[in-house]
Amino acid sequence: MPELPEVEVTRRSFADRIAGARILGVSLGKPLRWPLGIEPASLVGQGVLGVRRRGKYLLLELDCGLLLIHLGMSGSLLFAPVLPPRGTHDHFELVTTQGVLRLHDPRRFGAVVHASGLDDPVAAKLLGKLGVEPLEAGFDPTAFHRALRQRRAPIKQVLLAGDIVVGVGNIYASEALFLAGIRPTTRADRIGLPRATRLHAAIVDVLGRAVALGGSTLRDFSSAQGQQGYFQMEAMVYGREGQPCRLCGGAVKAIRQGQRSTFFCPHCQRP
Repeated sequence: MPELPEVEVTRRSFADRIAGARILGVSLGKPLRWPLGIEPASLVGQGVLGVRRRGKYLLLELDCGLLLIHLGMSGSLLFAPVLPPRGTHDHFELVTTQGVLRLHDPRRFGAVVHASGLDDPVAAKLLGKLGVEPLEAGFDPTAFHRALRQRRAPIKQVLLAGDIVVGVGNIYASEALFLAGIRPTTRADRIGLPRATRLHAAIVDVLGRAVALGGSTLRDFSSAQGQQGYFQMEAMVYGREGQPCRLCGGAVKAIRQGQRSTFFCPHCQRP
């Protein structure tokens, strides 16, 4: 599943190139997770003002309203001056004066939804409960610790929930917890300020490095320019069950938490 780094990498790979474009046409394929919510023809003629990101959503800002784009579990965007004819898994296409933006999503858990603005009930429902952005100044270690003190669930599940800090998905939660030396099963409310501060710094470090490396390409992720990510090649624990820890040499262990695989080093990460 594309996580925050992959979505940010996608945004950066086409935001400058589509800004200022005017929409010439909109094509829909098979239904996605949620309906577009507006007649496609009504988007024709509108200008694209820019592309922002909120959590794992891309916000395509238009003259009138915005399009919220979610990549789901297997989605990816491609933006180019000209693209070949749409295939079976190409379910949304925006033709503009500066190129074609296409959503490819084999599993169709992604979505493109129109909203009149951020105060639109549609946008509020999707974005309203998201936590702070981890790569922005509002992500404060003391406030992060206070929020953790209110949760009794395992810390990895708290990170994945996204209502304290947004976008720390499965890969990067495992990696940040390893860097902070915290066992993924540790209850969030039992993490003191020093360890919460280390985890805060680890989240920022891991996500920042992942964006710089183009995200993680485990299966089919690529940026809007078709480029793969390389963070997975630097992973300390994720996907390395049974392999030696890069720090202590002990075996990396894998467990299941909330139907997701969690990877950690029993020696380096303490409860």
